[in-house]
Amino acid sequence: MVAMSSQNEAPTSVAEMIPALAKTFAVSHEGRSDAQIAQALVFNAGRLAWRMRDQGVQVEEKTSISDVVTEADRAAETFIHTALALLRPEDGVIGEEGTNQQGTSGRTWVVDPVDGTFNFTTGGDYWCSALALVSGDPSDPEVLHLGAVHRADLGYTWLGGKDLPTTRDGKELPKLDSAPLADISLGTYIHPTFLAKDEVREAWLKVATACATLRMFGAASVDLAGVAEGRIGVWMQHSVHDWDWLPGRALVEGAGGACEKVEAGGVTWCIAGNAQAVDEMQALLAR
Repeated sequence: MVAMSSQNEAPTSVAEMIPALAKTFAVSHEGRSDAQIAQALVFNAGRLAWRMRDQGVQVEEKTSISDVVTEADRAAETFIHTALALLRPEDGVIGEEGTNQQGTSGRTWVVDPVDGTFNFTTGGDYWCSALALVSGDPSDPEVLHLGAVHRADLGYTWLGGKDLPTTRDGKELPKLDSAPLADISLGTYIHPTFLAKDEVREAWLKVATACATLRMFGAASVDLAGVAEGRIGVWMQHSVHDWDWLPGRALVEGAGGACEKVEAGGVTWCIAGNAQAVDEMQALLAR
């Protein structure tokens, strides 16, 4: 970022600008619904990360060369957290990059500021900013109120939930039709280290070999948005973090789809798609 030169001017870095950006956002969204706030938050967070990438970002490894983080991830999460502290001060906020704000309302916003960071850092467009709003424990919520996902490079924003029909850019998506696994694609992700683990690989293969074709892109929330709008048939991944699962799960449920967690091969699989195909996936994993 380019620093300002005089002493009493605008902030000199993105980190210093975020409180002002969040305050402006909060003032302009005072009185708005949760859904309106969620949609605007992911849009602005995604655009912030996108602009920071254009200026160049430092990349740090977390657990492996494919599990990375940048200052854009942290800035986008801080923006969302700061804005929610002003607009929904009684709610909790949990984020991938370390935010863990406990609330008093029983509600929690679950945030993934940049989902698909490896794609993001390599100049790809298959990444997004995502969040969900739940009541109860985010790992097993009593209510999943909504999910919102913004894919900044393409300008698409999805919003939906079980009682909130899923939309893309404000246009309601058609409900998912029933279809068997043999006729549809599987969106998935499995790390190479887990392909080497017999139990996990065999569980994954039960479903992967039953589908018409495979798609593996590396951003769960974008994948699940694709399931919600019918571009991807079903989705499956194991050991999924709440921030990678809940936003997209809400979109699939808002499009009339089914979402489940299933134990198989020593891990927990998250699966999503039309109800018929999800039933088939559950039966295969239970064998």
